[in-house]
Amino acid sequence: MSKIYYPVIGLEIHAELNTKSKMFCACKNDPDETSPNVNICPICMAHPGTLPVANKQAVQSVIKVGLALGANVADFTEFDRKNYFYPDIPKGYQISQYKYPIVSGGELNGFGITRVHLEEDTGLSKHDRGNFTLVDYNRAGVPLMELVTEPVIHSAKDAADFAKELQLLLRALGVSEANLEKGEMRVEPNISVSDTEGVFGTKVEVKNLNSFRSVERAIEHELARMIALYEAGRADEIVQETRGWDETKQTTFSQRSKENAHDYRYFPDPDLPKMKLHSAFDIDTMRATLPELPWSKRVRYAKDFGIKENDIELYVSDPTLSAYFESVVEGKDAAFAQLASNYLSSDVIGLMKKDAEAKLPNKDHFIELIVMVTDGQVTSRGAKDILAVIVKNLEISPKAIAEKEGLLQQNDEGSLKPIIEQVIKENATMVTQYKEGKEAVLQALVGMVMKITKGSANPAVTAKLLKEIM
Repeated sequence: MSKIYYPVIGLEIHAELNTKSKMFCACKNDPDETSPNVNICPICMAHPGTLPVANKQAVQSVIKVGLALGANVADFTEFDRKNYFYPDIPKGYQISQYKYPIVSGGELNGFGITRVHLEEDTGLSKHDRGNFTLVDYNRAGVPLMELVTEPVIHSAKDAADFAKELQLLLRALGVSEANLEKGEMRVEPNISVSDTEGVFGTKVEVKNLNSFRSVERAIEHELARMIALYEAGRADEIVQETRGWDETKQTTFSQRSKENAHDYRYFPDPDLPKMKLHSAFDIDTMRATLPELPWSKRVRYAKDFGIKENDIELYVSDPTLSAYFESVVEGKDAAFAQLASNYLSSDVIGLMKKDAEAKLPNKDHFIELIVMVTDGQVTSRGAKDILAVIVKNLEISPKAIAEKEGLLQQNDEGSLKPIIEQVIKENATMVTQYKEGKEAVLQALVGMVMKITKGSANPAVTAKLLKEIM
């Protein structure tokens, strides 16, 4: 019987806040700036005699996150100096928070949160210049929120799902774009394995993860590496360290030994005042005016519209698409909403992915099309053809397209009979097969009629006439 191992994962997640200026100076906070060292000033470059001033909006953003998580928002908080020397830290220390974070407690996705605090980001080291490194300080001093979970996650998938949910929350609150590929959100898992339940093993932290897929794969790889060392009787080779992730090789590699809190020599920053948050902010009003949160939106969409789970996730993750969908289904019943969602999530999104010129159709025209399908004026095939036009031409109406292209559904038996008689005549073998009991042949014959009529023939009427005439 194989031995049981107990993985424990805690997450440290950093997210750049989308304030207009940096955390402690008036420099522009612009993650899209491509020219190096243009958004800098004497304060964020730590020139002698300069003094920082805290960004109130950044503090407010972290409070919003705490309220959404059902956490405790501290009354008293302060900034600390986290001392370490690295080229991307102009001061020789980072302004962060240690003993008194803005937020403590709360939970997300069923996992407990230890704290959420605020600090300044570092500069960005560029190692791709040959045998030397350059530093871009545009990012130095950008407001950076750090969320730390309790060590209560036990699988790579749960860790990645937690990070995805946090990204959705940050976007719903409007406090961060949290794009991993742009470095606006960075997930750093702390991973350990033990062969004894309830006992923590030696933990390692993995950095350089720029996608949720990498988060999941890096954790899986690290757990496998640790378990293999246990199995080989070499568990003592697992050391507390920081490891990097090689996306190409899909492996972790050792970077440096992991520091402890005392190594940073934290102490309160003497240049920044202490903060009394409950006096500076109306916490109750902030709590009451939070936007709809992702988990609440899921419940409402399922209850009010009864749409598919995948569609709900699509709308939760895309505010623009969600707003469009709600404008389309406003005042309509659940059946209309479900049909509209099917066409929107599948056909419209598919067309937009294939063609850069395709856009969300004119809202009124999209509603008109769904009504035409519901009323049997066009078939599903005809609706798809119309959609292909209205995602690129926002002016022309579905009805005009249907009339021009002959897509209005034919219910008139008199006009359908000659077409059906022609199909029967040209497919005598299939007719014989149907008469011998092969029911599936009927749908094939209906399909032929639909093709001739460009999808305008009513399938039910067509099937009925086929049976009668055969």
